[in-house]
Amino acid sequence: MNDDSKLLKAEEAKNKTKGSAILILTALIWGLAFIAQRKGMDHIGAFTFSTVRCLIAGVCMITVLKLMKNRVVKSKTDINPKNEYLGGLLCGTALFLGMGFQQLGIDKTSIANSGFISALYIIIVPLLGLFFHKKVGINIWIGVILSLVGLGLLCFDNAVTMSKGDILILISAFFYSIHIMLIDYFSPKVDGAKMSCIQFFVAAVFHSIAMFILENPSLNGIMKATIPLLYMGILSTAVGYTLQIIGQKYVPPTIASLLLSLESVFGTFFGWLILKETLSHQKLTGCIFVFAAVILAQIPLDKLFKKHDKKV
Repeated sequence: MNDDSKLLKAEEAKNKTKGSAILILTALIWGLAFIAQRKGMDHIGAFTFSTVRCLIAGVCMITVLKLMKNRVVKSKTDINPKNEYLGGLLCGTALFLGMGFQQLGIDKTSIANSGFISALYIIIVPLLGLFFHKKVGINIWIGVILSLVGLGLLCFDNAVTMSKGDILILISAFFYSIHIMLIDYFSPKVDGAKMSCIQFFVAAVFHSIAMFILENPSLNGIMKATIPLLYMGILSTAVGYTLQIIGQKYVPPTIASLLLSLESVFGTFFGWLILKETLSHQKLTGCIFVFAAVILAQIPLDKLFKKHDKKV
């Protein structure tokens, strides 16, 4: 191996480590966001909350872009403005659907359920890859079964029913999975900060339409939810989703979804620490199954079996 190859591999490893660290930080920010979302719903409706949240994030990103107008970005020849607008539109639409269903569901289930059901995008993301002719290993199928068992233990108590909140969170996980896939496609082709800004305003427009149709927003309610809104708008949305775009430039989507799924662990911890939520033995067992599925989905069993066969 020549020196250039070694330097290239070292640079790739460095970038992957940097991307992983960024995505873990994102997961931490999003884990605490479950608390802010729950608190915000005490004063305003789901779509009002999400509209203001996205507007705050969009304004923050415009401010950042103006302050950093002389920042160095990738070569202008590598950036097509059409990709930024198209990516912003598609990502913003997926973000609207993911945020909307999550915000509607989070007030109807526990923080622990919200966190672990949201983590199912670790299974959904590679399954979506099938539509792009990406091979799915046996570990993914085993992970699907484990996650379904875990979901059953987590959501079903004495009766075999899922709460309305659990179902809404599960739907949001599907749209967040699409969001991850879209970012994986667009992030190498765009200025991440600009596309992030566009997606926030696109999501805000859709949320505002739903807000005026389904809710009766009030300035008084928004003022009472100021602290949760500021956390969600600035940290969870502006910072979190921008970090996601940056981190996914260096990390494959399946690994990215694993790292981002740590939000469920952080969410459960903060739910216990701040909201004093408890978990029954059954729900804890369900959490273990889901988390095992999350980890198993990243282990290339097919390759391990092939190596074993060669040795034999």
